[in-house]
Amino acid sequence: MNKVILIGRLTKDPDIRVTPGDQGTKIARYTLAVDRRFKKEGQQEADFIGCVAFGKLADIADKWYKKGTKISIVGRIQTGSYTKQDGTKVYTTDVVIEEQEFAESRKEAEAAQTQAQPAQVDAEGFMSIPEGIDDELPFSD
Repeated sequence: MNKVILIGRLTKDPDIRVTPGDQGTKIARYTLAVDRRFKKEGQQEADFIGCVAFGKLADIADKWYKKGTKISIVGRIQTGSYTKQDGTKVYTTDVVIEEQEFAESRKEAEAAQTQAQPAQVDAEGFMSIPEGIDDELPFSD
């Protein structure tokens, strides 16, 4: 049996392409960063897994998925190879998506996105203070 179930975040916006011809098929390629359950000191904490979706699943990825989106996928592993122009052979491993869905609510996604955003600074390098927060700041008059 060849079945894969993953939950992770997109490392960048999906790469969308359409096959040539009148009935071109949409193809979405994206990479999922999947956290490792157990971490060894000094090693990376996530695996980066290439995924590919076709047709309607690619349409969904094109319309709704962007960098940082947390999704769950079900699919199968597919291996392949091709020869580059310089003659070297390249081996590939992808998860071909059979099912995909959001793995967090819009509110959770916005909160995660806000935490990942760097603070806005002015030309002098100072962070702007939001309105109404003056009473919570230490050393304010």
